[in-house]
Amino acid sequence: MARIAGVDLPKNKNIETALTYIYGIGKSSSRKILDQLGIDPYRRSDQLDEQEVARIRGVIDSNYKVEGDLRREVSMSIKRLRDLGAYRGLRHRKSLPVRGQRTHTNARTRKGPRRKLVGGKSKAS
Repeated sequence: MARIAGVDLPKNKNIETALTYIYGIGKSSSRKILDQLGIDPYRRSDQLDEQEVARIRGVIDSNYKVEGDLRREVSMSIKRLRDLGAYRGLRHRKSLPVRGQRTHTNARTRKGPRRKLVGGKSKAS
């Protein structure tokens, strides 16, 4: 089992897909890394030898911000917006959509599950 950037890559998956388990690497970044190194993206992750894993690890360490560093940077950016009192920071603070989506309907992922009615009364009555 290959371990890259502190993440155990899943066995028996294409290496292109397995690399996306690392936070900060998506499908296109994974494809670029493998093209740069000349590794077939459809090889299974458990078929890679240690030398290929080391080359992948080297490229990711030198060219990409992943896992802990990236999570820290994202959280610091959100904290900065909150502290400034910017509109986006207020939206983060209230757990509402930040990028202009409507909230009258939808936005359940961000707002959480639908609230239960208390006493069986609706807003209209």
